[in-house]
Amino acid sequence: MKKQNIASLIDSFSGLKALIIGDVMVDSYLWGNVERISPEAPVPIVAVTRRENRPGGAANVALNVKSLGAIPVICSCIGDDAAGREFLDLLSRENIPAEGMVVSKNRTTTVKSRIIGNNHQMIRIDEEVIKELTKSERNVLLLKIKELAVKYDADVIIFEDYDKGVITGELIEEVVAFAKNAGIPITADPKKKNFLHYKGVTLFKPNLKELREGLKIDLERPDRRELDNAAGELRKSLAIDTVLITLSEHGIYINNGKVKKIIPAHLRNIADVSGAGDTVISVASMCLALKLPPEQIAVISNIAGGQVCEKVGVAPVDKKQLVEELLAANSNSQRHK
Repeated sequence: MKKQNIASLIDSFSGLKALIIGDVMVDSYLWGNVERISPEAPVPIVAVTRRENRPGGAANVALNVKSLGAIPVICSCIGDDAAGREFLDLLSRENIPAEGMVVSKNRTTTVKSRIIGNNHQMIRIDEEVIKELTKSERNVLLLKIKELAVKYDADVIIFEDYDKGVITGELIEEVVAFAKNAGIPITADPKKKNFLHYKGVTLFKPNLKELREGLKIDLERPDRRELDNAAGELRKSLAIDTVLITLSEHGIYINNGKVKKIIPAHLRNIADVSGAGDTVISVASMCLALKLPPEQIAVISNIAGGQVCEKVGVAPVDKKQLVEELLAANSNSQRHK
């Protein structure tokens, strides 16, 4: 692609609207320095210098969508508690609409606390209650999804599943039927529980571990033939158009029936892989909304996912850096032709 075409393509994300459905949480960070080991137990002492809360889970997808210049709308459920109020405050600070949020007295808002010492994650503490929404809560959420998809004229619907109970088989079925009737493409970043429920989605993005667990197959390394077989099975059994599989340091695999290809990863200084999958599904969804070819979707998503791994903590994609890296990758490919 020409330089101006790459920049123009990424600029085309601006103004797109993405409806995001999934498990949201507060990502809490305690940053500090480690200079000694505790005399009470053989563990490091982190002297905290900074605290920070960020919107997490499906809300990190919203942050990525926003960073790309598009408009995110989240539909999810939080608890009627202090963490839930903090989450709504975080959305407000990011100017992300909160009208799709359901507040439940039956749930606890998920909080993932990460303790970072000397720019390395030392430990993560999860506070959560994992259970499915009640029928009435699911009905309220479904109504919000349909209303907001119409109100914002959604260009794509994204399922971001963390197996915390917001997404169920019934919800998936209802939303997919609605989206297909409305002509809205649907993408899904699955987890184990609902893996085989995403029938009819447009683009399906598991990682290698999720693929292994979801299909109950022995796939330790990204073998091209095995990936072709697994993706082919998914496309056939779930009526999926495109399968996009993230392969960590090995890159990303794309299969839409015609294109079947592994896009290698770029060499990077990996600091933290947290949130990379959120970035990949966000970028892939924006590319899908623009009706880009499958290989372009894979290439752009692959670079974006790798980019955020160079940052400590869960961080959204940097649009300017994404353009620069795409230009560099395009230049390298031209030289090697």
